[in-house]
Formats: sequence, C-alpha cells, structure tokens
Amino acid sequence: MLLPQIIQLPKITDPRGNLTFLQNPDQLPFVIKRTFWTYDVPGGETRGGHAYRSQQEIIIALSGSFDVVITNQNNEQQIFSLNRSYYGLFLPANTWRHMQNFSTNSLSLHLSDSLFNKEDYIREFETFQKNNL
Repeated sequence: MLLPQIIQLPKITDPRGNLTFLQNPDQLPFVIKRTFWTYDVPGGETRGGHAYRSQQEIIIALSGSFDVVITNQNNEQQIFSLNRSYYGLFLPANTWRHMQNFSTNSLSLHLSDSLFNKEDYIREFETFQKNNL
C-alpha cells in the first residue's frame, strides 16, 4: 500500500537563483496528465476536503507555505507543512486531504496522473470511512 510521503526534487543552486525541475520518470511515480494550481486563498480558508478513488497527486508549494492535513478512516491526522519548492507531497489514491494555513501569496501546484473526472471524487468523509473499513 502506498502512503503519503515527501518527495525531494532536484535543487540546482546558483548565485543567480536556484532551479528545480521535474521530468518523467526520474522524479515522479506517474506520468502527468493534468496540472492545476491554487492561489489567492483568503486567510482562514481551507481547500480540498475530499479523496480521489483512483487519482494520484503531487502537491508542491511553489511560493509561500500551507499545510496538507491527511485524515485516515479512524479520524487520525497527519500534517505535512509545505514551504519549499523543491519538496513535493505524493498522495496516493484514496487519501483524504485538505489544505489549510495558507500564507499570504502562497501558490500550490498540483500534478495528477488523471484527467478531471467528477466521479473520481469522494466528497463525504463518511463515505470515505465506509469504503476503507
């Protein structure tokens, strides 16, 4: 069973500014089929609050910081604080998550192995719990 985990991405340091890159299959456990990003999240707001049935995802804080809270079916939580653009959080399918504590001007990049499919979302935590007992 795959677990959520931090993936360290390449970081090339240079006095003129650092560079990080992604290329398949060297840094990613899947081929990217979709990308999206969240930004301008008002203070105190949360994003997410769902799981995907089959989609895998990597979340990267390109700017600023935020927390990704993983909740298992027993309501136990694990918090990943993302604040470096050379770290990505890998989320396997069937992982309940939400994002919170966004800093001013934070920007989160999401890389997915699937095209958008509204049927892949589990939006009710009780349904997620029942599917994982």
